Amino acid sequence: MAEETAAAGEAGKQQTYRIQKVFIKDLSFETPRSTEIFTQQAQWKPEVKVQLNTESRNIKDDLYECTLMITVTVELEGKPAYLAEVQQSGLFSIAGFAEGEMGHLLGSYTPSVLFPFAREVVCDLAVKGGFPQLLLDPINFDALYAQHLKSGQAKEQNAPAPETQQ
Repeated sequence: MAEETAAAGEAGKQQTYRIQKVFIKDLSFETPRSTEIFTQQAQWKPEVKVQLNTESRNIKDDLYECTLMITVTVELEGKPAYLAEVQQSGLFSIAGFAEGEMGHLLGSYTPSVLFPFAREVVCDLAVKGGFPQLLLDPINFDALYAQHLKSGQAKEQNAPAPETQQ
């Protein structure tokens, strides 16, 4: 009877998802040809490539760290203008969810929470680097996660997507 009560208590555990902390884990900005770019008369029509990657890990108990890694490569006339790399991380308190739901939370929902912070960092880096404002388009992390699961790259059904590209 005590076992039934404990199981019912676990099954009836309230679901919580709380942001504990959002922070920049790593940051890099490179402008290999800035002098050439700033002194030429070419019109600013860059080609922007965005690469995404996510990873998450359980720190302890119900505390998880999730990191969204964004690499933005901006080219002008086929040559690199700048490269911005941001690792936007967060600590999240997640409890009461079934094991099968954790993959979606860590592989899709949590990167969606982190993305606006990372987008702002990328934009600020571009402007502080002397370039026009760069606003990254919204990303559908649900679709990317579903594509990741469908491609069979996930070893487990609830594993977060290791790498995606836009």
